[in-house]
Amino acid sequence: MQSTEIRYFLAVAHAGSLSAASKQLFVAVSAISRQIQRLEERVGATLFERHARGMVLNDAGQILENHVRKSMMDMEHAIGEIKGLNALRRTVIHMACTDGPAFDLLPQLFIRFRQRHPGVMFSLNVGTALQVAEMIRRGESELALQFSLTAERGVDVIATFPAPVRMVMRLDHPLATTALQLTDLHPYPLAMNEPGSTIRQLFDLSCRMSGIFLEPALSCNRFSTLYEFMLHTPGAILACSHFSILYRARRDGLCVKSVNIEQLSQRTLQLQTVAGKKHSAILSQFIEFVRDELTQEGDRFRDEFGL
Repeated sequence: MQSTEIRYFLAVAHAGSLSAASKQLFVAVSAISRQIQRLEERVGATLFERHARGMVLNDAGQILENHVRKSMMDMEHAIGEIKGLNALRRTVIHMACTDGPAFDLLPQLFIRFRQRHPGVMFSLNVGTALQVAEMIRRGESELALQFSLTAERGVDVIATFPAPVRMVMRLDHPLATTALQLTDLHPYPLAMNEPGSTIRQLFDLSCRMSGIFLEPALSCNRFSTLYEFMLHTPGAILACSHFSILYRARRDGLCVKSVNIEQLSQRTLQLQTVAGKKHSAILSQFIEFVRDELTQEGDRFRDEFGL
């Protein structure tokens, strides 16, 4: 239900050039160019910065794209309701998250929510913290779950949960039955997120302030890889939030330890949504479900593991 101008505009914005958009749409470059020019005349401003290698949205173009994508999402909800696929029966919730919550937390939340509402479907995009925030600001996702050190600008943070750094190991680990200090980690293979991640920033800061140096045996931007390394490497320790293993820790029989350092407690898990946007009925129910589940399961986890 988009106009030809808008459809061609989005194609060029996504592809980055007229020629690339032409291949995607099977439409002549000249036809796409004319529609873009007509759209620019209608809005009274140029929408792209034109370079030899292609076209990039300027400020005006980004504003238009954000509004178009939000309108498309609103239209999707409207069509669903008009056709009788109402929000309580059959709809798609568009989410974004960073890698940690994608490992096991969100799949479990999806499974449990669909047990109550089997008609609900989910579309999940996984990206960096910057990418996830941008997906929300641009209206490409309705809801996001990510770890953060500060309040994110340009989004509504509708729930926060303390997410201190924990040390995770197998039950047969030599440190499993003792109070843990950073210096205790020296002899053991350490698995950690890549430099620049929120958890790595806090961990490196804590090490510097404690005057010690710890080099990970494995540094990776995929939590599943870090988890498998910890699980199958003798003596390995994984640094992560308990939320990333909220359901897996019990299932895999792990030991989860705290390190009593203030810097390691500065991170939160944030539930974010599009600023100022009205939520559909089913999205509101899912938000409440996530709030309740993370609060109840988080409390249960901390009690069970003595955190």
